[in-house]
Amino acid sequence: MVQHGRDVRFVPKADIEPAHSITSSASCWSCPSTSSPSAFAVLRVITNSAETFQVQQASAGSPTDLSSIIVLIEYRLEPNMMELQAIKARPLSSAKTAVGRLFVLELNAGIIHTMNTDGSDKKTIVTDCRLCDGIVVDTDAGHIYWTNMGIPNLNDGSIERADVDGKNRKVIVPQGTTFTPKQIHLDKRNAKLYWCDREGMRVMRCNLDGSKIENLVVAGQGEDDRRDLTKWCVGITIDPKREQIYWTQKGPDKGNRGRIFRANVEIPNGENAANRTDIEVLFDGLPEPIDLELDLKNRVLYWTDRGDPPRGNTVNRAPIDGKPKPGAAAEIVLRHLMEGIGIALDVPGNRMFVTDLAGSIYSANLDGSQERNFLYAQGNLTGIAYAEI
Repeated sequence: MVQHGRDVRFVPKADIEPAHSITSSASCWSCPSTSSPSAFAVLRVITNSAETFQVQQASAGSPTDLSSIIVLIEYRLEPNMMELQAIKARPLSSAKTAVGRLFVLELNAGIIHTMNTDGSDKKTIVTDCRLCDGIVVDTDAGHIYWTNMGIPNLNDGSIERADVDGKNRKVIVPQGTTFTPKQIHLDKRNAKLYWCDREGMRVMRCNLDGSKIENLVVAGQGEDDRRDLTKWCVGITIDPKREQIYWTQKGPDKGNRGRIFRANVEIPNGENAANRTDIEVLFDGLPEPIDLELDLKNRVLYWTDRGDPPRGNTVNRAPIDGKPKPGAAAEIVLRHLMEGIGIALDVPGNRMFVTDLAGSIYSANLDGSQERNFLYAQGNLTGIAYAEI
């Protein structure tokens, strides 16, 4: 008997032809003509000059995972026989190894770039965007989604989708539906996109195909409200576990009137997006908060702030469980940005990536240590996303 992939077994060639390589019964899978027909399953895989078989002891009723033992069949000049040599080896896999990539928006040029996390292998995958601002990656579907602000006073923003290589580009939220869409967030579990509409003074969402567009928060309406920058919604993220949304309202430029809010995803019964009563102010009096990201594992919220130093042009973080005490200050983990905008987290890798309007891309540990400005003078950069593809 083959034991743990180390012993040798001889199996007649006729018994492992494709039509007969695996047989099954009501209680087991077996290889014909073996001394213990109910103990092992044999799976045929053809390589260049030999035939590779995977063998694993099977439990009664169904085979177990067949990935841990490889059996190499080598043809010998022996009548009606071949040698079955079982060797313990690494799992056999044809899956492509995922590689971390950054997707970065260049606002002034209307371009989307992708690159390695050190800035190498930089490629342009999308051109002719209309003031692109926020980007998110759906790795399972192989898509990117991004927002186009358009011309802010024309109410001509839009949202587009393409494959991760930039092909098959499609508008899913057309012009005139959202005023000035900014940061965008993917809720893969519920198949939703969330974004903030700056001049529209709204938090919005839709299905992944752009259908069923909804207003979740309306901070203001009309031209008079639009002139009040404290009502401008900019950055957004979502806590799918607790079904809550977080967003920024940046306030006047460098005005120290920025705020970060939290509310339930769903509007309370009997209320609407303009009068919902479940909205909390988590932070007030911020220089000018922009984009948000959430570390769900450690329950920590991160955000960029493009206001004046010392609290502005920074990356900040704060725990999200519970409500901060009045006047509580967030922890500043990065300083000296030049109009900080985009932020993306790689929590398993203990990394963050940040962009600024001066054209720099930074990497650092989540606590801000080992900061590195690995690209600079790259144009006016806005949104950034990290994905393993």
